[in-house]
Amino acid sequence: MEPLLVLDSVTKSFGGLRVTAGVSFSVAPGSISAVIGPNGAGKTSLFNQITGYLRPDKGRIIFRQEDITDLSTREIVSRGMGRAFQVTSFFPEETVLDNVRVACLSRLNKTRKAIKNVSYFKEATDKAFKILESIGLGKQADRPAFELAHGDQKLLDIGIALGLEPKMLLLDEPTSGMSPEERLLTRNLIKRLWKEFNLTLLFIEHDMDTVFGIAQTVRVLQMGRLLAEGTPEEIRNNPEVITAYLGEEVL
Repeated sequence: MEPLLVLDSVTKSFGGLRVTAGVSFSVAPGSISAVIGPNGAGKTSLFNQITGYLRPDKGRIIFRQEDITDLSTREIVSRGMGRAFQVTSFFPEETVLDNVRVACLSRLNKTRKAIKNVSYFKEATDKAFKILESIGLGKQADRPAFELAHGDQKLLDIGIALGLEPKMLLLDEPTSGMSPEERLLTRNLIKRLWKEFNLTLLFIEHDMDTVFGIAQTVRVLQMGRLLAEGTPEEIRNNPEVITAYLGEEVL
């Protein structure tokens, strides 16, 4: 089976700072995997290159057998790539439903026409409600997004990404800023959404319970380079990873 995503020697520098240094790996379709590493390791910069916010200086990014290295973010999204951000990104004054509905309309390419065509609007509304129910925000559909608790805002960001019908979803620290109870709920939700929406899921995370609890494959970045890649058990017992990042307390 062909990989869904392939990174081939992806390299990016800002002046003398190299944020990714020849990163290469592939992601199997239908898999769920994690990218971990210390702060400043290049994780978010790598996601920015995959999703078109940054263009690599060297290397290639292949998605669904197409070279997307030089494509815009909009073009990459249209190919089936979705992303939820570390810092939530939504329309704070609009309702929770409106935020997801706009994403659904965008995927339908009917955003402007929806005002004049009730069927487009209804289709997007029904889909948005279904997504909100799936992520546990159905009862808050009519609330302004800014009123949501932090954890629920993170869920809304995921819901917006799901509205774009991605084949692959990237999550940047989905449990950051959450309480232990919220992290557990979110961890279980991510695993359920992965199955329910038939996703290939790649996420950045610092919470090791989440990483080792749901990832099939874990990749470790250090100073912009891929330090290690393997199963959770292999990463947990890798001496280099323990020294560079995990420490003995996770064993």
